[in-house]
Amino acid sequence: MTLQRLPLEDAELSFDSHWLAREPADALFAALREEIDWEVHRIRLFGREHDSPRLSSWIGDAEARYRYSGALFEPRPWPPALASLRSRLSEELGVAFNSVLANRYRDGRDAMGWHSDDEPELGPAPVIASLSLGATRRFALKHRRRDGLKGALELGHGSLLVMAGATQANYRHALPRTARPVGERINLTFRWIRPAKGGNEWRGTSG
Repeated sequence: MTLQRLPLEDAELSFDSHWLAREPADALFAALREEIDWEVHRIRLFGREHDSPRLSSWIGDAEARYRYSGALFEPRPWPPALASLRSRLSEELGVAFNSVLANRYRDGRDAMGWHSDDEPELGPAPVIASLSLGATRRFALKHRRRDGLKGALELGHGSLLVMAGATQANYRHALPRTARPVGERINLTFRWIRPAKGGNEWRGTSG
């Protein structure tokens, strides 16, 4: 692994632009497009329900359930390709993962708004491993309290971004829309969900 630490203040970010070589990245992208049961999640914003601007699938171990915007999401079983990928990531990073949110961006109109993955069930300093496949998209970050402190990164095919430490406590991130012609992209964010006391539900965001 050739992860390099990125120099963003108040964050712990590591990046490898070619964590997966081109051939296995191509094969994984093609397999996930066909094997995952993609769906449009409904989200509630300002009291109204909307279609999420991307296709998604929640995958994980049986205890990695979560409730979001009034709906309970049961994790789908691990496809073989993602199960082996989880094992490799856990071994190389020394971190356990019990779930992955798969997002499929069909073109530049699909996007992800500003948010932080800072739910209590993720712990105070979660490690989130984000693998990108397909078209390159811009990933933006901005500090939650310090105006002007921000960063951006081009996430290309086979790249791996690891967010750890106080990153989620200090930063919001987004995948902005773009008017330029851009192809399809799949993003996989691996996480560890701590089961809630008295039940196995994570009340969190769509990630």
